[in-house]
Amino acid sequence: MVVADSALARRAVEGVRREALVRHEDLTAELAAPRRGAPRARAWLRLAEPASGSPAETVARLRMRDAGLFPECQPLLRTATGPPLRPDFLFRAQGLAVEIEGFAFHGTRRAHERDVARFNALQSCPEIRRVLRFTAGEVFRHPDRMTATIRAALAL
Repeated sequence: MVVADSALARRAVEGVRREALVRHEDLTAELAAPRRGAPRARAWLRLAEPASGSPAETVARLRMRDAGLFPECQPLLRTATGPPLRPDFLFRAQGLAVEIEGFAFHGTRRAHERDVARFNALQSCPEIRRVLRFTAGEVFRHPDRMTATIRAALAL
């Protein structure tokens, strides 16, 4: 799923916006051929999410799905005073945003400063009442703890 999400995504690479490496229709056509593993891959392809921003986000989304949690992925939100933001996940009815933080993306002083400003701006969105943040390590090593924390926050 990580590879499919990444291949289907349009994203900036070193400041340059790139098109998706493959279209969903092309993947579907490739998987229509009678090959070993194709039926299983076709079933998984339904779960692809081009908006996913990282492998950790893909895994978090799938773990949440397995736990019966179905947030919006990368929804566009307006901040009170600044540019629009896209939290990684949003449970809109409960006003809960979930952010997945990877060290590779946030590992510099400037990236940390941008992340803090983004976190504060996210708190100003009218749709947001609470934000949960999880590290990529938590997603990969303790997914049950992540989903339990989300479930508890949704129950409040």
